[in-house]
Amino acid sequence: MQIAIKPTDAELEILRVIWLHGPSTVRQINEVLNEKKEVGYTTTLKLLQIMAQKGIVRADKSDRSHVYTALLKEEETQIHLVDQLLNAAFGGSAKKLVMQALGNGKASKAELEEIKKLIQQLERGEG
Repeated sequence: MQIAIKPTDAELEILRVIWLHGPSTVRQINEVLNEKKEVGYTTTLKLLQIMAQKGIVRADKSDRSHVYTALLKEEETQIHLVDQLLNAAFGGSAKKLVMQALGNGKASKAELEEIKKLIQQLERGEG
């Protein structure tokens, strides 16, 4: 499935909350966002309203507190965004993307082991 919608950074933050916690109210989403940085309730509400208009989330208005559900699937969105980044910043070179990502030193030992296993599976034709 090709995703035509590219969420903004702020919209992605909200999507990550919904993907992690499931359908949520504005207040619940705002509380999670405020754990990292100060975000006003009305800002979160306005972003969710815009996201609903764009078709990124759906608002269930059957209760007094609207409950928002993500319409974009997490994995599909990630694949789309990586494809865009791969083409725009790395000229379509997966090697350059991976070398840059691993070269920043932020991958844990456990993540590196998972990456090694994935490479081995791909080499064996299992991926």
